[in-house]
Amino acid sequence: MTVPLLKTNPTARPDFFTFHNGDKAALPFSRAEYDRRLAGLRAIMRARDMEAVILTSMHGVAYYSGFLYCAFGRPYACVVTAERAVTVSANIDAGQPWRRSADENVVYTDWRRDNYWRAVRDIIGGAGRIGIEGDHLTLAQHAKLSEFLSAETIDIAGDTMTQRMVKSSEEIALIREGARIADIGGEAVRDAIRIGTREIDVAMAGRDAMEAEIARSHPDSELRDSWVWFQSGINTDGAHNPVTTRRLEAGDILSLNTFPMISGYYTALERTLFIGEPDAASLAIWEANVGAHERGLGLIREGATCSGICAQINDYFADRDLLQYRMFGYGHSFGVLSHYYGREAGLELREDIDTVLERGMVVSMEPMLTLPEGMPGAGGYREHDIVVLGDDGPENITGFGYGPAHNIVAV
Repeated sequence: MTVPLLKTNPTARPDFFTFHNGDKAALPFSRAEYDRRLAGLRAIMRARDMEAVILTSMHGVAYYSGFLYCAFGRPYACVVTAERAVTVSANIDAGQPWRRSADENVVYTDWRRDNYWRAVRDIIGGAGRIGIEGDHLTLAQHAKLSEFLSAETIDIAGDTMTQRMVKSSEEIALIREGARIADIGGEAVRDAIRIGTREIDVAMAGRDAMEAEIARSHPDSELRDSWVWFQSGINTDGAHNPVTTRRLEAGDILSLNTFPMISGYYTALERTLFIGEPDAASLAIWEANVGAHERGLGLIREGATCSGICAQINDYFADRDLLQYRMFGYGHSFGVLSHYYGREAGLELREDIDTVLERGMVVSMEPMLTLPEGMPGAGGYREHDIVVLGDDGPENITGFGYGPAHNIVAV
């Protein structure tokens, strides 16, 4: 049984306890939305004859509870049974996980090794079949699970991912907000571009603009994890290259990437720019990538398959002898994800993904070509828009202009 926080006896050291410190915080979604998600998870549990689920990933815990943890080397969980949904958090976080959890919370202490698993065991009782996220639970933690729980484990990572891929109206509303704020960050980045300015200074301008807008328009959210990747010259060759102190030069190809994070929900704006008029070879590659982007936007619709969309854009590039310079798949899902946690891999526009697009899904279109140094038009070219498959068909919710008509920065 859980015990309350002990204040009167400082020598008592419980393995775990409850700490209801303050009032529940305003969460990003309604009570009805969390109930809908939990009902979906419990339907999965019934279908697969499971008595409990132990969610351990940041995205899994956040999706069903609202609580986005900061691990820092400690394990966290959201344990769901037929009757309860309980986040399990480390004592270092005190009452914040309870305030940010839609339902219950139990705090485990560091005073004895493996108190985390003692708390989990207390919540699930004698459950004989337990769902886990097989793509997240480490070998070390799986060994601990086997030590503390006498239960069969079933991997439900694919089931929960499938549930997350179709967004509710509340989720889509938040994603729209993220897209709007990403555009604000993009404007701040473009305004900060100057010859001689460092990448990091431009990136900070975009990040600061987005965080200020999140604070203004979402004052109840936790302000965390928004970022900008702003790359120039050779640094544009990879989509996820970190920001550096390289100073911008006339004629540079630039890559603008803004990522506002609202309550764990990721959105993105990505654009190619040039400082001054690009040379003919660079302009031709840029325009070809823009053409692929527009072709792809026209292919996103209900009933289309991820692999089918990919095949048609591949044909577009192959016809122009550019397919060999393609960098990755042409888009992905949105929701509870980030550059260091979460990915709905079943909804990526790649050759090996045959998922059929349906209403409620949200996907990007983001073709990228990279030509190596020494070739005419060298650099990385990428455009990125977000498309919602809504009741009235596909809707592009990204507003920032793309292509040479919008993103040649005057010297």
